[in-house]
Amino acid sequence: MRKIGLIGGMSWLSTRTYYEQINRLVQARKGFPASAPLLIESLDYASMARLSGAEEWKHAAEVLADSARRLEAAGATALLIGANAMHKVFDQVQTAVSVPIIHIAECVAARMADDGVKKAALIGTRNVMIESFYRQKLIARDIELLPPEMQFVETLDRIIYDELLQGKATRQAERELKTILTNLEQDGAEAVVLGCTELDMVVDVDANVLPVYDCTRIHAEAAVEWILGEG
Repeated sequence: MRKIGLIGGMSWLSTRTYYEQINRLVQARKGFPASAPLLIESLDYASMARLSGAEEWKHAAEVLADSARRLEAAGATALLIGANAMHKVFDQVQTAVSVPIIHIAECVAARMADDGVKKAALIGTRNVMIESFYRQKLIARDIELLPPEMQFVETLDRIIYDELLQGKATRQAERELKTILTNLEQDGAEAVVLGCTELDMVVDVDANVLPVYDCTRIHAEAAVEWILGEG
């Protein structure tokens, strides 16, 4: 099996999910007691949460690029950035290393295209929903995306930062997500992309009003394909 590196800590909760899902998938494929050859660097999220200005994003790109270099030097043959929003600086991080970085949005877009999804909604943090760096990966696969509704953007940003990133998964948040997904279905979405690695804490991925594309799960599956020499 090939060793893979994970840039984590954004948040530590999602990093835990990556570790669990990758290892469960490897063991399902290879049998007990196999586990994934995985390197993790868990970063301090304090300086990289709710970034806004160009200087803050430049700093984030430098931090992630340094992490990527360390993981490559430690023997990683490919890398993951364990956060959707941080893929805004994907290109800068990729240029810092010679090993491939598996792009989360490209994995999701490929899966949706294979499934024939033509119209979808993207939910996540404010920058994921509004900016082009994530949306363009889906649009490039001829997937039409519903325009972001600012009411939903504000609600999701609040739930993610004020609750999920702190490990809180309240019934109220679950209800709010159900309402949002119901509205998106009424607006014509054929599927929903969970563009935040913590949203599965309040969204039932396998039983919902719409097909839900769990970015973390799909990213982890792509990582396992690499580990097993299939990617």
